[in-house]
Amino acid sequence: MIASLRGTIESLGNEAVVINVGGVGFEVFMPVATLLTLGGLGENVRVYTHTHVREDAILLYGFSAQEDLELFQILINVSGVGPKLALMMFSTMNAEQLVSAIAGGSEELLTSIPGIGKKLAGRIILELKDKLKSGWAGVKVVPVDEQDGEVVAALLQLGYSASEASRAVSTIPYNSKLSLEDKLKRALAYFGGVDTPRG
Repeated sequence: MIASLRGTIESLGNEAVVINVGGVGFEVFMPVATLLTLGGLGENVRVYTHTHVREDAILLYGFSAQEDLELFQILINVSGVGPKLALMMFSTMNAEQLVSAIAGGSEELLTSIPGIGKKLAGRIILELKDKLKSGWAGVKVVPVDEQDGEVVAALLQLGYSASEASRAVSTIPYNSKLSLEDKLKRALAYFGGVDTPRG
């Protein structure tokens, strides 16, 4: 198994990078956000990799942080979550937001990821919630109560991304006595579009 690679960036694409290690080019599939911040052509990089063996191919999936790789490997152990879908999850949200969404039980956030329906989101939460609840790599898990789930759904309908909705909802006091409308206003205030309600 190839656990990590250190080499120079030979080429960059929308889904993968080719890293030249001692004259051999390794194609590594990575989340979009990681590809954007990895570096330019010719730069030296180190990535942590998961080797996925299929009947017709051996594929490498990579991350710039060991913790991200470990979370990726936990995700692909859930039935119905393959490497491509797990990579899509990382391209939609960062590791901290994914952990909070799963451990906080937010189906709304998970179903906003392309390829994840309500049934699969429920399975991911059921299988991983307790495992991730105590925190992941120092991540503070923010619980999502039922009303916050409705706020997330409303933000997604307004066109905000799952990542943006996750950040906005995390600013709302947990289990507060605010009404749904006030919670939505608080979330929108995070984006600077609405004044935070007084009182």
